[in-house]
Amino acid sequence: MIDMTVARRYAKALLTLGKEDAHYKEYGEGLSGFAHLLEREPELKDALLNPIHGREDRNKLLVRMIELLQLPPMVSNLLQLLLDKHRLNTVEGVAIAYQEMLDEVENVRRAKVKTAIFLDDATQDRLRQTLEKLTGSTVVMEVEEDPSIIGGLMAKVGDLVLDGSVRTQINSLRESLIKGEVL
Repeated sequence: MIDMTVARRYAKALLTLGKEDAHYKEYGEGLSGFAHLLEREPELKDALLNPIHGREDRNKLLVRMIELLQLPPMVSNLLQLLLDKHRLNTVEGVAIAYQEMLDEVENVRRAKVKTAIFLDDATQDRLRQTLEKLTGSTVVMEVEEDPSIIGGLMAKVGDLVLDGSVRTQINSLRESLIKGEVL
């Protein structure tokens, strides 16, 4: 489990420095790219995190990864600090927290949308525009097909949940019939 309290501290510090030198987007991309690499490559993650490997070897590996990924110096410094403090295992949480803070700075909201069928680009664009009007923010959507909702769609943007799925309507009708509200 990720300790998000510690992760938020590191993310906030990096974002503060990024806003000062106007490279906060670049820092977010570098941090996110590094976290995704560790997620995709478990052997690499093990080599960096497992204390069975010598500290010097892990440091050399980290420096080599930083060079290959061409990470910004500030992100490089953060990763080396995390390694030194035995907290490199929090890098995924730091990346998540950083993205959340960055979204807040840029007034971006992330939406998770479930649909029964594939939505073409034009339909997704209209849906995004509708969600942007409702939230007053720029919306980044993650669309997932889920045939179990039968028809319609479900959208969640932060605390706002819009459920226009046929499955929910059927369940609601069933509950009404059981209660005797609809004759």
